[in-house]
Amino acid sequence: MSKKDYYNVLGVKKGASKEEIKKAYKKLAKKYHPDVNKTDDGAADRFKEINEAASVLGDDKKREQYDRFGTADPGFGGQGAHGFDFGGSFDFGDIFDTFFGGGGSSFGGRRRSRRGADLQYDMEIDLEEAAFGATKHIIIPKLETCDKCKGTGAKSESSIKTCDQCRGSGKVTRQQRTPFGIFQTTTTCRRCNGSGKMIKDFCPLCDGQGRVKKSRKIEIKIPKGVTNGSRLRISGEGEAGEAGSQSGDLYIVLHIRPHDIFDRSGNDLYTQAKISFVLAALGGEIEAPTIEGKNAIIKIPAGTQPGTIFRLSGKGMPSLHGYGTGDLKVKVDIEVPKKLGKKQKELLKEFDKDMKKNKTLFERIKDAL
Repeated sequence: MSKKDYYNVLGVKKGASKEEIKKAYKKLAKKYHPDVNKTDDGAADRFKEINEAASVLGDDKKREQYDRFGTADPGFGGQGAHGFDFGGSFDFGDIFDTFFGGGGSSFGGRRRSRRGADLQYDMEIDLEEAAFGATKHIIIPKLETCDKCKGTGAKSESSIKTCDQCRGSGKVTRQQRTPFGIFQTTTTCRRCNGSGKMIKDFCPLCDGQGRVKKSRKIEIKIPKGVTNGSRLRISGEGEAGEAGSQSGDLYIVLHIRPHDIFDRSGNDLYTQAKISFVLAALGGEIEAPTIEGKNAIIKIPAGTQPGTIFRLSGKGMPSLHGYGTGDLKVKVDIEVPKKLGKKQKELLKEFDKDMKKNKTLFERIKDAL
């Protein structure tokens, strides 16, 4: 294990930014490169040391490990000193790209094919479907892997040739002559885009793309208790990736239609029921609708006032995560008849007189006290 203080080697503080590390490295590299410094016998060793430090501190993962454990694995630390030809000089811009994440150099092998795009589908459902779950079928137009070429884009297997520029490696090595000497770099092959393969004859169905546009029927299972705006992820049902790589995902966004009877708040449901003023005064029973489709019995006590809310426990919406069921809350309104018969009017007038007498009697008793 190396126990060198890489920050001290580059002359920077432990919390130095990547730009500060890069600046310090550039300054030291120019000073100690053997082709530049030919008078100092220790220049070559010093140059390798600063390259080793830069290869660790210029890589976020290696630097994190070094900061945590105070050391760098030999597999990391030696890369900066041994990954280049130090027999001559080098292009400082290229080596910065390698150490500090630039796009000019590539030492990671062949180019990765891109994952397929994710898709989104907006679906409307009824409140009952949200309560009890449902199975839906939708048709999605999307890019799918070509059946004829299996995603290769070639007419046949014999149509796939090794790239003659990179010889199948996906990388090309080039040398640059600079005022300081020659520096060797490795970059992604532009001819095959890093795949290492070339197609001589394209697939006639997909024209070499490896993917074709199709409409696919997909089954969607909606769980109980979903809410408005819930997103369901269907893995692998997005668009196919390039060259047979991983497909994207399909996201279903649920929109619940307004209901004729119920309003929803969280897992609770709300509705209204009208009762006669006689029932409100004398008490009795009424039937209230539920999301299950069966009516529930509510006992109305005598003297019930307008706006009273009755709670039916467990008659609301189920929880999406299985934490129980909400309640149904029924608000009662007193229905006043618009037309009354002669006898009904007389009875109400008599009732009103009795109420006034009782009120007068109550007031007398109150004054006497």
